[in-house]
Amino acid sequence: MDLLSDLPPGVVYFLGQVHNLFLQAGSQYSLTSLFCALLLAAGFIAYRRLRKHRRVRWKTITRALFPKHILASRSNRADFGYLYFNTFINSLAFGWAVLSYQFLTNGIISGLVALFGPTQPSALPEIVSRSIITVMLFLAYEFGYWLNHYLSHRIPFMWEFHRVHHTAEVLTPVTSIRVHPVYAMLFGNILAISTATVNGVANYLFGDTSYQYALSDTNIILVIFIHTYVHLQHSHLWIPLRGVLGRIIMSPAHHQVHHSTDPRHHNKNMGSCLAVWDWMFGTLYVPAKEREKLSFGVGPDHAHPHTIRGELIVPFLRAFNVVRGAFRRRQAPVAAMPTHEEKPEQTFAPTKAPA
Repeated sequence: MDLLSDLPPGVVYFLGQVHNLFLQAGSQYSLTSLFCALLLAAGFIAYRRLRKHRRVRWKTITRALFPKHILASRSNRADFGYLYFNTFINSLAFGWAVLSYQFLTNGIISGLVALFGPTQPSALPEIVSRSIITVMLFLAYEFGYWLNHYLSHRIPFMWEFHRVHHTAEVLTPVTSIRVHPVYAMLFGNILAISTATVNGVANYLFGDTSYQYALSDTNIILVIFIHTYVHLQHSHLWIPLRGVLGRIIMSPAHHQVHHSTDPRHHNKNMGSCLAVWDWMFGTLYVPAKEREKLSFGVGPDHAHPHTIRGELIVPFLRAFNVVRGAFRRRQAPVAAMPTHEEKPEQTFAPTKAPA
């Protein structure tokens, strides 16, 4: 008899979520990816100390990996609260809201067949077609991520929910799950549209259903990035990529700049693993080789940071005010144009021509 069948449904659900979070190879928080990130971070610290001709000791590396001021911060404790909430509660409350990836894919294929007619199966070997689709879906994921991130910074309504992520005052790998449920829902829908569209087009072009290479339903290229440096993007380690690589790969330093309160860094580096979309659309900021002085957070105008009230409830109120303000502006009467008898008073000072 299955052991799980004898357990209460709540316990089964809890164990299932723990398994999916930590034991699935494709999970962002798989134990294997966390272990790989830990090894890479320790290796980077050791390499940096060796370059400066300093001793390398495990005690020193451990202190560098886990600074006390970060571990003890309210921001870090709040991140673990989000880890619990988004893993065990949010998936129940908002899982129904995400568009069906397979439904959209089938719709795209049906639409292309109706417009251009059916196609013949490709003569390419399976490994070639699957490899092409794997790359296409990875690029579609990256574009969907960038687009959602860009819109979340540009559209005031979306920003009120995304700013929750930016209230983090210290960065750790857990910070990546510090997201509002509404933001997660919007992100899931945009991502489903971008990836399903590309998947439908690719399957139509190949004339047959081909599947990407994946681990636990996660694109294998994304899994590789997760197991290398994605965890380090939300960290205190300054690991920059510059030159050509800095325009292709979103290094940990790139994303730390994205969280910076410095106005020079606002609305920059929106990508997940790749910097190519930022490079293409003018939102790329290549970090300096040496650590830049950064501070994180969104400022004092965000009420009750790191609390349930401030992080889950207040965004609804702020978003409502955004919508109400936009509605009032649309309803406001248009000011009458001044006639030749009522010339508006000039209030700006004329500029002097440059020498």
